[in-house]
Amino acid sequence: MNTIFRPKFFTLLKNGFSKQQLANDVMAGIVVGIVALPLAIAFAVASGVSPEKGLITAVVAGFIISFLGGSRVQIGGPTGAFIIIVYGIIEQYGIDGLIISTILAGVMLIVFGLLKLGTILKYFPHPLIVGFTSGIALVIFSTQIKDALGLPIEKVPSEFHEKWMLYFANFGNINWTAFLITGATILITVYSKKITSRVPGSFLAILIITPIVILFNLDVTTIETFFGAIPNKIQMQVPDFQLSDLHNYIAPAITIALLGGIESLLSAVVSDGMIGGRHRSNTELIAQGIANVVTPFFGGIPATGAIARTATNVKNGGRTPISGMVHAITLLFIMLFLGQWAKLIPMSCLAGILIVVSYNMSEWRSFKSILKGSYFDTLILLSTFFITVFFDLTLAIQIGVVLSAILFMKRMADISDKRINNIVDSDLIENYTNLPKELGIYEISGPLFFASARRYSEAIEEIGLKCKVLIIRMRHVSFIDQTGLHNLKDTLEILKNKNITVLLSGVNKEVRADFEKHKINQLIADDSIFDNFNDATAKACELISGKSLPSQS
Repeated sequence: MNTIFRPKFFTLLKNGFSKQQLANDVMAGIVVGIVALPLAIAFAVASGVSPEKGLITAVVAGFIISFLGGSRVQIGGPTGAFIIIVYGIIEQYGIDGLIISTILAGVMLIVFGLLKLGTILKYFPHPLIVGFTSGIALVIFSTQIKDALGLPIEKVPSEFHEKWMLYFANFGNINWTAFLITGATILITVYSKKITSRVPGSFLAILIITPIVILFNLDVTTIETFFGAIPNKIQMQVPDFQLSDLHNYIAPAITIALLGGIESLLSAVVSDGMIGGRHRSNTELIAQGIANVVTPFFGGIPATGAIARTATNVKNGGRTPISGMVHAITLLFIMLFLGQWAKLIPMSCLAGILIVVSYNMSEWRSFKSILKGSYFDTLILLSTFFITVFFDLTLAIQIGVVLSAILFMKRMADISDKRINNIVDSDLIENYTNLPKELGIYEISGPLFFASARRYSEAIEEIGLKCKVLIIRMRHVSFIDQTGLHNLKDTLEILKNKNITVLLSGVNKEVRADFEKHKINQLIADDSIFDNFNDATAKACELISGKSLPSQS
């Protein structure tokens, strides 16, 4: 158990914190708390629950995830990915059903961690993740049209096409004041960073627009219109639960657990690249599970690692879990003492913030890039995307995973039936003892695809960080898929930031074409890619010592 569950906070606590780092973490936590305020409220409202539930989630789950998690800088709380799941569960099972589903999901995440499944969740294919993330972004955008345009619609249908049919039928009733507020919110959120990076754009939009609405008594709906006052206290609540109904919550719980696990580990991986660290995936899953078991009893909704808030934490100097805990305490303070003012925020302002969130979630550049790739990756991407939009996320994840497995097996079968034409180095250097100690060599001994990409990337990073020049031999890499490209690119960026030179040898024409198509050549120039190992080694020796390759006997 001790080797599985090792929270980063306690490991760092043993080594102690410097006063400067502690100060940096406190300031980063306060900034992230301010960033999280409008998002927590907006995610809750869009999910069909009252605003304080989003704040409670950010406070309780955010503190637990930082206190017990396996990442130095992970920021936990409600995220946009859960909006359509939470909305659907409440619509079908009510708030009690959401509480039970979230608790079950938390138990599942704890089990995932105890069974050491953290590494397996990293291997979900990149096109699958982009497919349902882009689908979620489109669904979130579609849910905000009513408030963005101020349309007089009492209840918006859950089905995507029915939503838009109703919107088109009501376009003649647009509230132009609400529309202008939405537009102004988007502009402030997007462009405020050109004026100041200290105050988050979404928070600045609320600070500017809400007083204007109050001062001029503008005819738009506010949080108070729908939900009344925001409570300034946190209370325990126990769901009304019948054991015979337990089976109804298994499917939504699995969806919450899988999505929460994937998103939290993706966020941890991204933050690792930003700080040059390494998270503990199984510990992170257990912490996420504990957070989702505890939070619902205080009135919260599902929580996971939030990539945007985690990145904000890193950029503002956060380097230990203290910043995440301070973020939660900051939100608690705001909720207890300033919550009475939050009820005055216009719904169209929240809609503008969520439209920006949905755009940032859309990953349209990755979507476009994958469409240029192989037929297999495109099929996974589009299937997951359209099922997410027109059916539901649970079905999208299930079909996406199954489809990925089937196509992977087909790829492996195709490869076994073909002879792989490896590039043979005629003058291969066999005497490694004469090579400089500063030179690292790593060979990828097979296709670089989603099942092996993470393992190869971690090995390359580990070896690369120990040397000045790293040669990656790719003579046996017959193909590289989107996940392989994505992970390799991340690893190369980490090594480049550490001033480590990477050379490639034995890259075949197909893989080299993929590098050019996906702009890997921006990280490794053409003169650093060699047809054979001998030329790569000669170049490496020149870079290290300025001398030519030692003569071989």
